[in-house]
Amino acid sequence: MQTTRPLARKNLLLCFDAFDTLYKPNVPVPAAYAAAAQRHGINCVADATSLKPVEHWNSKEYGPVFNSFKQAFKLQSAENPNYGKVTGLGAQKWWANVIRGTFQPFLKPQQEVPDALVSELLQRYSSSEGYDLFPDARAFFDMLRQARAQPSASPWRWDKTIVGVISNSDDRVPSVLSSLGLKVQPRRVGAKIRRISGSEDISFVVHSYDVGYEKPDRRIFNAATRILGSSLGSIDDYQKLYVGDSVSHDYMGAEKAGWHAVLIDRHASKGGREAEAARKAPLETKSVEVAEGRMKKVKVVRGLDELVNWNPKNKWSGERAGRSESRAQGDSSGSGEEA
Repeated sequence: MQTTRPLARKNLLLCFDAFDTLYKPNVPVPAAYAAAAQRHGINCVADATSLKPVEHWNSKEYGPVFNSFKQAFKLQSAENPNYGKVTGLGAQKWWANVIRGTFQPFLKPQQEVPDALVSELLQRYSSSEGYDLFPDARAFFDMLRQARAQPSASPWRWDKTIVGVISNSDDRVPSVLSSLGLKVQPRRVGAKIRRISGSEDISFVVHSYDVGYEKPDRRIFNAATRILGSSLGSIDDYQKLYVGDSVSHDYMGAEKAGWHAVLIDRHASKGGREAEAARKAPLETKSVEVAEGRMKKVKVVRGLDELVNWNPKNKWSGERAGRSESRAQGDSSGSGEEA
């Protein structure tokens, strides 16, 4: 009698969004801006507020700085698109303009935004000084390291996992991730691609700054598959999964590019028995609104540890499913701003 061989575990290309998926600001960005300005002689908040620790400020207290930041960000995005890449300004000068524009309404006559303030904020948001890695993200990368060292003892189902980041951002993401304790290889679009071994925490980072397109545009996802293909020659035996916190940019964008997608809900909380149950159960399916009056069922996790339970439903999901939905319901596509 002919015996059937068990299905071999396959390989996985696993990519993440960065901001609010892997890491978050350690204090609200406008609060950090206002506190830094205060140290450099620019008063953006009431005196009573400035006497409190910045982590205790509320959104009403730093609201004027937040509104000014949004206006400065919007102006620079219009004048110098893609963080200044289009006009040749470059990301550092682009952000310097945003910082100066943010504080312009708060300056006294003849007062200017000090260069030292600009440098302080540029440095803060290029490193762990301004961000925290989500605890579940740190635990997830620890688990992947253990899976590489002892695969038979790991709950991770994949033979080989290549991890990347796809982000609507400038080129500071690798330095942020590295400073948060992850091993990040400097592979990026436009650079010579070295062979990917998968031994690092993050094998490559794709920024909209390099690609020239932002999520949900499929071309930024295609850039990630090209990086892996350029290194390995073929990615036919890799499943592609993208995880992010935005339905429109991350989930819908990934599906329309032919990827599987999982939404991470950073606003949901879990603990104790609920957390343990989630780690053992299939991924939750949740209905979300993707356009006015149009609902879609999406796969949701509340922490990256739940990804051990992800399993592609079938080989036809992803791009074909996205095309089928577009034909049936009409094609429409929908982030937080970094600092």
